[in-house]
Amino acid sequence: MLNKAGSKLTARAGKARASGRKLGRPRKPGAGSPHTVRVAFEPSQPLHVVLRVRREVHPLRRRAVYHAIREATLVAARRQDSFRIVHLSIQQTHVHLLVEAKGRMELARGLQSFQISAAKHINAAISKARRERRRGNVFTDRYHAEVIKVPRQARHALAYVLNNWRKHREDRSGDARRWLVDPFSSGCSFSGWKQLEGRLTMWTVPETYLPMFVWLPQTWLLSTGWRRYGLIDGHEVPSHRP
Repeated sequence: MLNKAGSKLTARAGKARASGRKLGRPRKPGAGSPHTVRVAFEPSQPLHVVLRVRREVHPLRRRAVYHAIREATLVAARRQDSFRIVHLSIQQTHVHLLVEAKGRMELARGLQSFQISAAKHINAAISKARRERRRGNVFTDRYHAEVIKVPRQARHALAYVLNNWRKHREDRSGDARRWLVDPFSSGCSFSGWKQLEGRLTMWTVPETYLPMFVWLPQTWLLSTGWRRYGLIDGHEVPSHRP
């Protein structure tokens, strides 16, 4: 016997099938990840989040866009008690985030705040560059989030986010060849690089370089647990799977 919740779900599924829409898939082009129920997680479990942008916003790896997203990390920092961005990296078509949140609602609100601010500043940067005002959405309407549950997975997520530019071969062009750490990431604020082992100081960065606003991790997995599987080499090319 179905309860009220089950009846509503069945009715909703019936309407979806009647309209020809497939459950579990985006409703329109550019919608991002499938419309599935967000997985539950504990405050002790960080998340790897991927935010994709609309095609007309490409490419993201530009100085003006970097500063636009940096401003958004400052806005997100106001929610530090319930939502924290620990690390991020900017690729040409998407942004990787490692975040910590108290729960699903705090995660949703934190990401919404970040995306609204980033969209506002990115649209302003694009408008200035093209000398034509741009309005509208910047990000697709869904994001992908993976819950990090064990130390090995945490280590893989850190390497994947911070060294993602090497997977996309962004390290082989222009001034990027002179950088060991991705300048379009929060990598310069990460103390777990193998190249920093035994050193008493962090990286020396140019005076004109403005780092992202990120927070020190409070979860055991991102602060300590991941180190069980070794420090991360700046030259490491991340794989798709842990």
